Amino acid sequence: MNNLTDNNWLLSVGTFLPLLGALAIMFGTSRDDDRTPKVIGIVTAAVTMVIGIITLVLFDYGQSEKLQFFVDVEWISVISSNYTIGLDGISLPLYFLSMVVTFLVMIYTWDNMPDAGNPKAFYALMLILQTGMAGSFIAQDLILFFVFFEVVLLPMFFMIGVWGGEQRKYASLKFFLYTMFGSAFMLVAFLALFFQTGAESFGFAQLVEAGASIDRDVQIWIFAGMFLGFAVKVPMFPFHTWLPDAHTQAPTQGSVILAAILLKLGTYGFVRIALPMLPQGAKAWAPVIGILAVVGIIYGALGCLAQTDMKRLIAFSSVAHMGFVMLGISTLTEFGINAALFGMVAHGLITGMLFFLAGSIKHRYHTLEIKRLSGMLIQMPRMGWILGFAAMASLGLPGLAGFWGEFPAILSAYQPNFGLSEVLFRTLMVIAAVGTVLAAGYLLWLYQRTAFGEPTDEFAGHSDAEHAAGGSHGVAHSLSSAANVHADDHGDHEDIHDVQLTEWIAWTPFIIAIVVFGVYPQLMFKVMDPAVTELVRTIGQGIPQ
Repeated sequence: MNNLTDNNWLLSVGTFLPLLGALAIMFGTSRDDDRTPKVIGIVTAAVTMVIGIITLVLFDYGQSEKLQFFVDVEWISVISSNYTIGLDGISLPLYFLSMVVTFLVMIYTWDNMPDAGNPKAFYALMLILQTGMAGSFIAQDLILFFVFFEVVLLPMFFMIGVWGGEQRKYASLKFFLYTMFGSAFMLVAFLALFFQTGAESFGFAQLVEAGASIDRDVQIWIFAGMFLGFAVKVPMFPFHTWLPDAHTQAPTQGSVILAAILLKLGTYGFVRIALPMLPQGAKAWAPVIGILAVVGIIYGALGCLAQTDMKRLIAFSSVAHMGFVMLGISTLTEFGINAALFGMVAHGLITGMLFFLAGSIKHRYHTLEIKRLSGMLIQMPRMGWILGFAAMASLGLPGLAGFWGEFPAILSAYQPNFGLSEVLFRTLMVIAAVGTVLAAGYLLWLYQRTAFGEPTDEFAGHSDAEHAAGGSHGVAHSLSSAANVHADDHGDHEDIHDVQLTEWIAWTPFIIAIVVFGVYPQLMFKVMDPAVTELVRTIGQGIPQ
């Protein structure tokens, strides 16, 4: 056993190093120095990512179902909560993804600082956010998990509220209130679980063991509380309405982190906490989760078809993609949960990439209105090509990562586990499959309108003369751009240039990962599968035959 716990400093350092970096930025730099905070932030994130890589190397893949780098220290003994952390095959990919995403987002920010400025606060918040995200994936104690889960809220609230778009106040408040609302129910559910089981601590292991013994109807009620907390975060239909607002108003960096990691905290919570601790509750709720997931898939896709704003369209596509993840989880099968976990990582990479692109397009055109964008392949061939790549990945093209999250999740519904209704789940399977067709529809439509064709008159000319000579179009142009003048200092679009160096550095790992996991999904499945098999076995033990 000892060989699994030797390097147990790794997780604590990997999680709390960003916090130290944030403190260094807060107390070690001056407000008018723009460069130092960026350097400290990027270096901290890089070192954190190196520690993540060391963790990947030292992880024993032969025993990925066991908790590794395990630490269990007394923390708040009054409420019998311990500092219990560990990593297994389920959390390893997400833990590492959070480090990579944070690092790449910081590189991207070097040149693309949002308009409100103040890199000092911005970088500090991103580092605090990283500590909350990584901590949520390693926590093995409910109270510890809850603390990390909530730490994530504040930096995100400020990132949207300070650096966001025009309706940022509304969006950030809505995001905060929705998530707090869910968290309140979740905390009550955690406490109820603790008191009902009479467990000696809030540790996951104890509660998984004791949880199965609770009466079925009590489990169903406790599961309801957890369901609310996690479903808001995912977000599942009908709790999704904060998401399009938050994403659309958030700065690019916020959108990428939100899509890539924050949404996964909800689905991860289902897999790590709700299912194993409340097996009978999970079985009772599975049909509901499945139905809501599929409603989300169709609703998200139809929502996408109605959008005029590129960023909002990508946000709605998140609702649809997370529907596939939740469908996989609701089957309670090894196959489905594996697909869901893969889908979480794939969605993080692909949607993160799409939000990066949206941000860079906004940066150049100062608008994301789809009908004003056109001919990107002519003006910025590389950017247009990458957008096409990300769109294909997002619609689930085989050979790219998106496919392995969606297709197996749909397939898993054919044979749900533990005697769930086959008729219901096979119906859901068919409807979900229709969702993939709609996904292809809205993504190809988006790509066709923004990348193909000629650049619109408004953005075709590069000089003032051509701008003035817009003719009859000039009036329409001045009206349509009146709203955007404040962002557009030049009054002219000379800044439509192709992908820059920092963007290449930030995006290349995403592109490579999407291809690698698409061609060889086994890379991730073989890490997750033993842990998922163990999980499903645990659920099975708690469900009377």
